[in-house]
Amino acid sequence: MALDPKQQADIDAIRAQSFPTRRATVPALEEMLYTALPVLDHGFVRVIDYMGDDGAVVQAARVSYGRGTRKVSEDAGLIRYLMRHRHSTPFEMCEIKYHVKLPIFVARQWIRHRTANVNEISARYSILDREFYLPAPEHLAAQSEINRQGRGAVLEGENAARVLDLLREDSLRAHDHYMELLNEDDDGQARDPSRPGLARELARMNLTLNTYTQWYWKTDLHNLLHFLSLRADSHAQYEIRVYADAMLKTVEAWVPACYAAFRDYRMGAVTFSASMLAVLRRMLAGEAVTRETSGMGQREWAEFQATLAAPHP
Repeated sequence: MALDPKQQADIDAIRAQSFPTRRATVPALEEMLYTALPVLDHGFVRVIDYMGDDGAVVQAARVSYGRGTRKVSEDAGLIRYLMRHRHSTPFEMCEIKYHVKLPIFVARQWIRHRTANVNEISARYSILDREFYLPAPEHLAAQSEINRQGRGAVLEGENAARVLDLLREDSLRAHDHYMELLNEDDDGQARDPSRPGLARELARMNLTLNTYTQWYWKTDLHNLLHFLSLRADSHAQYEIRVYADAMLKTVEAWVPACYAAFRDYRMGAVTFSASMLAVLRRMLAGEAVTRETSGMGQREWAEFQATLAAPHP
């Protein structure tokens, strides 16, 4: 993902500004502020603004007037307690706002998380750029035979080349027709004065789902961590997972104590059902438990076995 000179100049101008403040700031995140973290071929994530830090979580949990005189280790211990016991409201005291550029089909998956304030660029008012997501060859995969929403083996050779050609050709042709329907140039003037252009709100329906869109996405830390626990997971679709991975870097810079607790108690943890826990206790007692004697269904048993065999992250 490359920024054009104007975009880079705009970012540099904003980053050059400095404002005196009495509110909590985080130097590591301040250093990242406004900077675009590249994602996919044309996408990015960048932090636009934030409120609060690790101390704000602790302050809310203790309902204190200030930061107090407790040691950092004590604050980290409290944060770990809050995370471990799923006390969510203190984490809601921190907020962050992102500017994200992403393919439309990723945006439609992302918007399922209805816990943020979102403002997306409107193709009723703006003309969308001629930019499309084309998967790298290693991410071109066939449909999984065992998972309806997953991928199977990577496509190779002529088959992979043909798929990429089709994706590229369809995207370019759709955008060419989109511009023809609009009948507008970059300055909003008619390309062909002899005919009217189609309304932007109608012309946009011709675009492919790999066309890039942009939005501002603001959420609190609790809901952000829930989003990341699902979308940074290895089972999430690759195209949204890489955005979550980029956002994890900003969380680590912003609230390192919260991030460490999240990594240990969410990302690096597993959840057992009551039946799984009962079987685990039987195994620890020395019993040779089989699926038939476990009381679990075949799928739950397979998930249980996979969890026990999985390496610790």
